Amino acid sequence: MLTIGSHHLDNNLILAPMAGITDLPFRKVCKQLGAGLSISEMVTSDQRLWQSRKSLHRLNHVGEIGLNAIQIAGTDPQMMAQAAQICSAEGAQIIDINMGCPAKKVCKKAAGSALLKDEALVANILETVVNAVSVPVTLKIRTGWCKDTRNALSIAKIAEQSGIAALTIHGRTRACRFKGCAEYDTIAEVVQRSNIPIIANGDINTPDKAQFVLDYTGADAIMVGRAAQGRPWIFSEIDYFLKTGVYQKPPMIGDIKKVIVQHLTELHNFYGEFLGVRIARKHFGWYLAHLPQGACYSSQFNSLQSVTEQNSYISSIFQNLDENERLAA
Repeated sequence: MLTIGSHHLDNNLILAPMAGITDLPFRKVCKQLGAGLSISEMVTSDQRLWQSRKSLHRLNHVGEIGLNAIQIAGTDPQMMAQAAQICSAEGAQIIDINMGCPAKKVCKKAAGSALLKDEALVANILETVVNAVSVPVTLKIRTGWCKDTRNALSIAKIAEQSGIAALTIHGRTRACRFKGCAEYDTIAEVVQRSNIPIIANGDINTPDKAQFVLDYTGADAIMVGRAAQGRPWIFSEIDYFLKTGVYQKPPMIGDIKKVIVQHLTELHNFYGEFLGVRIARKHFGWYLAHLPQGACYSSQFNSLQSVTEQNSYISSIFQNLDENERLAA
């Protein structure tokens, strides 16, 4: 099991922070389905922006299941430290620092993975934040800025010297964004030469891929991102495979219905009707893609305008399906 600071996780499976996706409702679902830890959507360290609707939702952790881990992003060490202190005072048990986001709007501000270009600033940020709070501080990076500047190993050394409690590495450079295949050689090298827990991330989308990445890199844990979209039960599947060496039976249609209904209800309650109905559309497009004839349902779902309409439509979909049938593998 993975240990971060004084926190002992139930397993070594972590839900990746994904902007616009890993909100509180989705984190709850993933934790209930086997994620040992989930990290919040990235929050800017600039407190002047914390009153925006987006930031208020991202900072809302009321009813969080398990550990409360908040990811912050920025470039000013003191501002990052102040943000970490406030988050900790409000109940954050882990502070995660984002130096892995490849989004252009983040990198234009020299934040996210753009920071990997400036190792001195990386060291300053990490040391300042770690010294500002009593909770464990973790870090998420990419393997480097581009294929010619893979500096994950030197960043890992800085992180360890700065007191970072665990390091997540996505197996792509910033230049790769999400294109091509993740590479794990860099992660394996960092694992061999580090004394802090290393978490491997990138293209982990099946139980056997999870096992391969753990074996190949020697990482202490894995982080799953896009593969959990519309398939949060992937954590249960991976956990079962790692423990038994065999695949878990696919969930039954009735079990999927329960997950979808819970998630829908959580979204409506968390965001209110106007936003909740709209945010539900992307999640349920992913869910419905796994159901028989799901693509036919998705366009209709996207046209619905109210909570009542969405709830009724989900019920009608499952009336036409055998809830005792298992999802196709």
